Amino acid sequence: MPLFARIQELTGIRPYIGNVGADDTDGIDMAYRVIADHIRTLTFAIADGGVPSNEGRGYVLRRILRRGARYARHKFSVELGSFFAQLVDTVVEQMGHMFPEIAKNSDLVKEILCEEEVSFARTLDHGEKLLKQTVAKMPAGSQVIPGASVWRLYDTYGFPVDLTRIIAEESGLQVDEEEFNREQQRAKELSRQKKGGAAGTNMVALDVHAIAQLNEMGMAKTNDEPKYSLRSVKAQVLAIFTGKEFIAESNDEPVLGVLLDQTNFYAEQGGQEYDTGSLVSSDSEFTVENVQVYGGYILHSGFLKYGAIKVGDTVEAQYDVLRRLPIRNNHTATHILNFALRQVLQNNEIDQRGSLVAPDRLRFDFSCKDSIKPEQVREIEAVCNRIIADNLSVYAREVPLDEARQINGLRAVFGEVYPDPVRVVSIGADIDKILKAPQDKQWTNYSIEFCGGTHVAGTADIKEFVIVEETSIAKGIRRIIAVTGEEAMKAQLLHRSLEAEVKSLNSLQNPEPELKRLTKELDMAAIGVYEKHLLRQEFDQIRKAFADADKAAKAQAIKLATDQVKQTIEENPQQQWFVFRLDVPNKVVSQVTKIVKTMDKAAYFISLDNSRVNHQCVVGKSLVNRLPANEWAKAVGQIVGGKYGGKNDSAQGSGTEVSRIDEAISVAQEFAKSRLD
Repeated sequence: MPLFARIQELTGIRPYIGNVGADDTDGIDMAYRVIADHIRTLTFAIADGGVPSNEGRGYVLRRILRRGARYARHKFSVELGSFFAQLVDTVVEQMGHMFPEIAKNSDLVKEILCEEEVSFARTLDHGEKLLKQTVAKMPAGSQVIPGASVWRLYDTYGFPVDLTRIIAEESGLQVDEEEFNREQQRAKELSRQKKGGAAGTNMVALDVHAIAQLNEMGMAKTNDEPKYSLRSVKAQVLAIFTGKEFIAESNDEPVLGVLLDQTNFYAEQGGQEYDTGSLVSSDSEFTVENVQVYGGYILHSGFLKYGAIKVGDTVEAQYDVLRRLPIRNNHTATHILNFALRQVLQNNEIDQRGSLVAPDRLRFDFSCKDSIKPEQVREIEAVCNRIIADNLSVYAREVPLDEARQINGLRAVFGEVYPDPVRVVSIGADIDKILKAPQDKQWTNYSIEFCGGTHVAGTADIKEFVIVEETSIAKGIRRIIAVTGEEAMKAQLLHRSLEAEVKSLNSLQNPEPELKRLTKELDMAAIGVYEKHLLRQEFDQIRKAFADADKAAKAQAIKLATDQVKQTIEENPQQQWFVFRLDVPNKVVSQVTKIVKTMDKAAYFISLDNSRVNHQCVVGKSLVNRLPANEWAKAVGQIVGGKYGGKNDSAQGSGTEVSRIDEAISVAQEFAKSRLD
């Protein structure tokens, strides 16, 4: 096989001979098969839009790569870094003619694999070392690795649990799974507590057993067609779920799940967040906090506000309009953004890689190898706002899948499986007209996508669109976060406020405190990316001008102070000690002391700086036995307070007794006089 031949070429290991089980005594053939299988899986998955991460399908990909990497390291002695990337071309040569998308995205696949492999090499080295230390500490004869240690390896150091199990098995050991599960659960509970109980407490979920039970009961899947048009809908309660069992009537469980025959609530899917709201009857109200779909059944999770709810009740389902409207705005804005990206960047390789549509923001991940300049972000934002201002109508209807795929310029999520018929959403172009001439080039001038989400009727409902973040999240994958409507207006107001504050810096005599404050505020500010770019440029110019002026002022202060001290000492060559008051920054005084050190004299410098009395002294080598600097500083420090200390040739301190500065000068003089005169 070409893949086995390539593995041998890269590793120099013996050829594959097909041994399995007990016959594969050195495990080399197993390693061949594992690596070949894993690189095929990874190539297809990443080309299909998957990105290794710590959650969901991304975590599955990360585990696959790490398992294969460990085989490569331990069986083939491969130096991890680019091993898997060097196998991608062989996979493409074998299968690219049948699956052209892997050839199209091969460079991206290689980049992501290299990045992950390098990262895991560090984790593997550290994790294996820690695991060996853990095993070494086990009692003599013990064959069970403590579950708490295994969890800690994962939770603290990121060492995969499945790799720990494999290593344990290879060493004739096993993991204490019961203790591991306890530690994992304890960590989850602690995490929930830290989040104020929000994680997972507002919903119950239907597992495969519950879904099977519903199917056995002959319960029809939930009709959610009203979600596109009706603010409220009459519905019948078909089932109530506690998270463990179905019940006929609500009980004292803090969270319940309710199934209806039909609903106007949007269940979280396609990147769009769920609706919240209420199920109301004449004598009860059930607050809906979360809505999810499981195998066609839409479960409304929440709590009973008052009364009771039971199977067979008729309720009025009402979603929260104030939550739905901004979500709707952001979903349509996401489509507009997708269109604008291709228009501005002139790149047909841009494909959606993920999205989030929430009430307060939208997030759009997309494939793009090159960085995006702030000027391009401004242009993308401008295209979006032009479409919004034009108040284009938004059309949506279901279309047979094969027919919909013929539409020129259609956008769909790469690798997504769509139903038949599929819902098509078009901004500005009537779908009926599109279907009459689906191949017409004019449709590339409109946003047309497969989508099951909720949308505005006209783009003017969105009001404003502001891109507040544009960044890279992985090799070849970029992310845009944007806000619309009221949130966009807040961003614009914040920008104006920060702009005024930045401009006001020029009028301040000492802008340093404001510079520090505004540095943090600019970093955190949710304002337009381009506007932030311009503000940073202006801010950096002001900060540089201040830094240059401050540097020049300090240099001048050092020169003046140095000249003053040097002149005084030179005019009194027989005098061994001097006490100076220099009201300059402490850093300036530190520079002046260097001059005195070269003159074999004793000098004390006292200064008032930012409501503190700073003091420091230096004593020449010939004088330290009679006038130790640390004792001199102690005498002054007892007057001005605060901390003080040092050695016999130099010492310093800082106190708060500003009113006693003249007394401190006198004490410094008297102390030196008593020791040297």
